[in-house]
Amino acid sequence: MNIEQTVSAAVSGLQLGNTFTLDDLRRTVQERRHRRLRVVELADLDTHDGLCAAWLSTDTEDIVLHAHSDSALHRQQFVLHELAHMILGHCDGDDCDVEEALLPDIPSYTRGRLLTRQDLDSETEIAAESLADRLAAGIRGSVFAESRYSEIFG
Repeated sequence: MNIEQTVSAAVSGLQLGNTFTLDDLRRTVQERRHRRLRVVELADLDTHDGLCAAWLSTDTEDIVLHAHSDSALHRQQFVLHELAHMILGHCDGDDCDVEEALLPDIPSYTRGRLLTRQDLDSETEIAAESLADRLAAGIRGSVFAESRYSEIFG
C-alpha cells in the first residue's frame, strides 16, 4: 500500500476542495455511508486510559466516541482519525471479522475495531492518521480563509 497515494485519492474522492469545515466533512461522510453520524464525548474517558477515540457502527448509524481534552484541536484530531477510518473503508465488509465466541453480544464489525486499536504502527493506523492530518489542514485552511475575509472585508 502506498499510503500517500491512498490518502491523496481519499481526499480527492471527498470532493470538498482544499478548504472545508468539520460540518462539511461530517455531512459528506454521513452521505457516503448512508447512515447517521454522531460524535459523542465521554467525559469519564481520559487519554491516559490509552484510548482517545473509538468508532462504533450499527446498522443505522456510526458513532465516534472520544475522550475529553482541554484542547479543541486535540479533540478534533481524535474525531478526524476515526472519520479517516470510515473514509478509507477500514473494516468495511469482512476485514475486521473476529471469532464470534470472543464477544458474542457485540457485532463482529465493532469487535474487530475494538480489538485492533492497539496496533498503532500498522499501515491502516498510519494511513488513518495521515488522512486525519490532511483533513485537519483543510479545516484549518477554511478557518484561516474565513478570518482573513473578515479582516479584509469586515
